[in-house]
Amino acid sequence: MQDKKNQQAFINTENRTLKWFLALFYVIYFFYEIFYQGFYKDFILGGGAADPGILNYVMYALIWGLLPITYLLLKRSNLFVVKYFFVAGYFVISFICESAIFLLSDEWFRSGNAAEVLLLLFAPIFVNTNFFLFVFAGLLLKYVVTGLLFGLTEVFFIIALVIILALISLFILKRFQVYVGAIQTAYNNQLEGIVKGVIATIELKDPYTRGHSERVAFYAKTLATSLNTFSKSELSSFYYACLLHDIGKVSIPDAILMKPGRLTAEEYEVIKTHPDVGTDAIRKVEGLNMSIEVIKYHHERWDGTGYPEQLKGKDIPLMARVVTIADAFDAMTSSRSYRRALSVEDAYNRIVEGKGSQFDPELVEAFQKIFPEWVNYHQTYDWFNGNPLQNKAEGKEVAK
Repeated sequence: MQDKKNQQAFINTENRTLKWFLALFYVIYFFYEIFYQGFYKDFILGGGAADPGILNYVMYALIWGLLPITYLLLKRSNLFVVKYFFVAGYFVISFICESAIFLLSDEWFRSGNAAEVLLLLFAPIFVNTNFFLFVFAGLLLKYVVTGLLFGLTEVFFIIALVIILALISLFILKRFQVYVGAIQTAYNNQLEGIVKGVIATIELKDPYTRGHSERVAFYAKTLATSLNTFSKSELSSFYYACLLHDIGKVSIPDAILMKPGRLTAEEYEVIKTHPDVGTDAIRKVEGLNMSIEVIKYHHERWDGTGYPEQLKGKDIPLMARVVTIADAFDAMTSSRSYRRALSVEDAYNRIVEGKGSQFDPELVEAFQKIFPEWVNYHQTYDWFNGNPLQNKAEGKEVAK
């Protein structure tokens, strides 16, 4: 599915960004330490540079030790939490070691490294508000605790600097998020235009189902949302998939698709080909192939008597099971060339009766909870423009 490709692309981007982030951190951190221990003490303070003490070497070793641990976590853990581990590890190591150096040596208190500026100013490259706040809070906490613990008033100048840098970093982050949001919106608008164009083509073949895909998409998305299982991006992709669930009907001959009477067995077999046809139609279309499972399996039944593959129970993808209920509800509550629409109450009862046979029992229970929302949508839908066989006020069939 397209979502899987997008997720993989996102993972690859996060991986590369994290590696650059770590490389820059170590280059700046140890360059600064060499600069301070050598050049600064010799040429700025007038000489007398001493080798770093044992505690300094312990701190350097521990910070270097974060690198292989981080690498192992990249291989075995959630990529998106690794940066949190690294930043937290650095703050803990630097605070403990710098405090020990101050308490156990004659040096005046020295805390921090230029790499901390990198942590704060480069946090926006992950385009993640939570990570930015984590870095800012960790850096601020380090210096607040240091000042309070050792009674050092000079750290409050550093705290002020941290806040200023954080404001700059926050501005950069917000600009990144605006750009990313604009790109995503443009992509979604383009995709929505393509999807609606395809739907219009289907509805030209079968005017009796005008608005069907739109209504099914609404019903299915509200049901899926109530499950609290899917992310916002997954629900957005699911909505497009629902709009396209009947795309395969473009291959059905008009004589069968618009037949006013009961279909013969042979005609019904032709109708049953539309999930496979629809799947093949969008399989290689970039941006639309996230719809495959919904298109292919929305006519499967919980008891295994559906089509095209007679899947049973939870072998049917969850999103397809959701669409099955939405599709059935709209089919029953809208008029077709061969029958009048049922009332929403009758449709409700039939779906409840199909619990465990046609429909997923758990999803039927979820449907019962959100049914009033479906009724409200059905009653306020613009039936006159959506379907010429029904009026807006009552949703009942009227004469042509």
